[in-house]
Amino acid sequence: MSMLSVIIPSYNEEANIERTAETIGRILSGAGIEYELLFVSDGSKDKTYELVCGLSQKDQHIKGIQFSRNFGKEATIFAGLSCAKGDCCAVIDCDLQHPPETLVEMYHLWEEGYDVIEGIKSNRGKEGIFHKMFVGIFYGIMSKLMKLDMNATSDFKLMDRRVVEVLLSLTEKNTFFRALTFWTGFKSTTVTFEVQERVAGKSKWSFRSLVKYAISNTTSFTTAPLQLVTFMGTLMIIFSAVLGIQTLVRYFMGTAVEGFTTVILLLLVIGGCIMISLGIIGHYLARIYEEVKGRPKYIIRDKTDNL
Repeated sequence: MSMLSVIIPSYNEEANIERTAETIGRILSGAGIEYELLFVSDGSKDKTYELVCGLSQKDQHIKGIQFSRNFGKEATIFAGLSCAKGDCCAVIDCDLQHPPETLVEMYHLWEEGYDVIEGIKSNRGKEGIFHKMFVGIFYGIMSKLMKLDMNATSDFKLMDRRVVEVLLSLTEKNTFFRALTFWTGFKSTTVTFEVQERVAGKSKWSFRSLVKYAISNTTSFTTAPLQLVTFMGTLMIIFSAVLGIQTLVRYFMGTAVEGFTTVILLLLVIGGCIMISLGIIGHYLARIYEEVKGRPKYIIRDKTDNL
């Protein structure tokens, strides 16, 4: 029978580990699916990894990886994919806000021949108005850039081994897993799910971390911000030309207005565009610097004995 590897990124999730392992194991066993649960502790400072080690000694289906420090969710996903042994691999959150029952539906769709089964949110659960607005703007931009609707997408998905091998073959350090599964171009389908409320623990995503995550993923996947610099430059040239013609016409007509208001405004606008442009270019230079150094995506400090 084909085996399903379930990769579970975990950061300070000691309150959820046992419940998550028991719930997913019970559901997959009940459906007659051979499986392994691979918890990837992202440098957790609580007892997350210790609990995984204890569970792995009692249940060979449960395995674990511990990072030397926090490397981020993208790194945990790719570390899990590199260690997974299944014929297909799924990614699910440790807090079970992604309903584990959906894994069974995804698995059966994979058996029907689909290579990528994307989890699509039918609702976003309870989120603050600013969080929803920011997420909506970010995914709206990404959807236009990719020509795909990413507004309701998530990291909750199941992939065939062929897709996993393609993702693991990518050499870049900065990755956007959610978008890369679209980029691979394999036969895909979707399943919808309702975001569940977190039972234990609290979300590790602050507004600041979400902004950082959005900027990192945008610049790692697309060069559109660089093209924005060119657009702003073109816009400023047109604006300056119109303003210059207007000024010359008024000068020759003897109706030129005295004062420096126009000059000051023009300098402020141009200066603002230049600083934004330099910031965008600087961010991409930093990305190039990180890639050139060639450091690994993550460092594994420890693995459970059964991995």
